Amino acid sequence: MTAAEKTEQAAIEVSHLTFGFGGPANVLTDLSLDLPRGSRCLLVGANGAGKSTLLRILAGKRLVPNSGVRVIGKDPFCDGSQEITYLGTEWAQNPIVRRDIPVSRLLKTLGAERHPDRCSQLLDILDVDPDWHMHQVSDGQRRRVQILLGLLEPWEILLLDEVTVDLDVLVRADLLRFLRSETEVRGATILYATHIFDGLGGWSTHVAHIAEGTVAVVRDLITPGGFPELDEQKAIRNAQGVTNSAVLDNSPLLLVVEKWLSDDLRKLRKEGRRTLEGAVQTKWEILSENMKAFGDRYYNYWTDS
Repeated sequence: MTAAEKTEQAAIEVSHLTFGFGGPANVLTDLSLDLPRGSRCLLVGANGAGKSTLLRILAGKRLVPNSGVRVIGKDPFCDGSQEITYLGTEWAQNPIVRRDIPVSRLLKTLGAERHPDRCSQLLDILDVDPDWHMHQVSDGQRRRVQILLGLLEPWEILLLDEVTVDLDVLVRADLLRFLRSETEVRGATILYATHIFDGLGGWSTHVAHIAEGTVAVVRDLITPGGFPELDEQKAIRNAQGVTNSAVLDNSPLLLVVEKWLSDDLRKLRKEGRRTLEGAVQTKWEILSENMKAFGDRYYNYWTDS
């Protein structure tokens, strides 16, 4: 496929996706999302909004029949693709990667010799020592090893689920610069779910807000006027005499996302569990109901011998 054909082909296409785990409510409901090649999209939303589930579906880790999901033109589950890389938080908790295994052996197993220059660059960016033994490193260092191994092979689609949360400030900044270069030089695409927005104001090309299992809005930071809420916040900062570009980029983005999530929370509380009379129950009232229903049984379980 030529570079021109890659540019024309959408990176991620999701149309009216509904998905659940068999419970009373779906996790994702009528969700649609289109992202162009070369984009860097932040996926923002409250805990439980469906971000991780969406990323796993896009990575081909969930079967969704007739899903209308296409990643670089393919069904990610049925067709699969080595061009898709998914990095989630569960890897660092895997007991296998907590054993006495040197990083050099992991790199050799994954074929670091096929990409010596890329491997060397990532070792420097992530400040990873090949002589580290996985049972002796910290959680942050283990996370850096995960990212190194995940980015070793060139990818077309990168799905990140909160994997930078353990990184220190300098490593995270260097990694973000590398990822930006990957999208600009190779036309690769990134969908990045995170709750940490430091340093991301001028980094992303798109922001997608997911709420209650559906994408509420997608904003475009490249097209003039494509993100009116952000433009409004920047105008306020300018009126206050703020001229530092880092502050202008980051503070307005954080304020916009905070407002979105606050609106989500207010809506959730307004539509929460209700009494027979129709009044919304507080969390304490729900807890009290659960204690009445289950407390005696649990008490008997623990005291029964």
